[in-house]
Amino acid sequence: MTTIQVTTTPKSLRLRGAALAAALLCLPALGLTGPADAAPVPEEMVSRHAAKLQGLDKITARTSTFTIAVGETKALGSLRITLRACKENPPIEPPETAAFLEVIENKPGEQAEPVFSGWMFASSPALSAMEHPIYDVWVLSCEGD
Repeated sequence: MTTIQVTTTPKSLRLRGAALAAALLCLPALGLTGPADAAPVPEEMVSRHAAKLQGLDKITARTSTFTIAVGETKALGSLRITLRACKENPPIEPPETAAFLEVIENKPGEQAEPVFSGWMFASSPALSAMEHPIYDVWVLSCEGD
């Protein structure tokens, strides 16, 4: 019988650890054995100047699609979403879009709290999903040359 030790860690570390663990667990199922077999790293992808994102307010069930430029910050309710990079595979490769997002929540009267910071992939939104009780954000595509 395996014993699991539970420790308390900051929420952001738990989220990053969970995303990394999920990615590593998927490698054998996909027939991949390690980094050499993995999808192209973002440096091999083509940089774009903007991304098309979609947001969902889970309370009202309203979705909104918006375009955000690299370095720009847009609001979605109490969230502030900043796009740091948007990359996609070259046309000769299988389609894939990845965006590096930083999401901060600004609640009135409280200190801003980081919600998500990392790469989101259009083809696998659940791989590095943002966990928030009210809002969902995911990448649709990159735009620009």
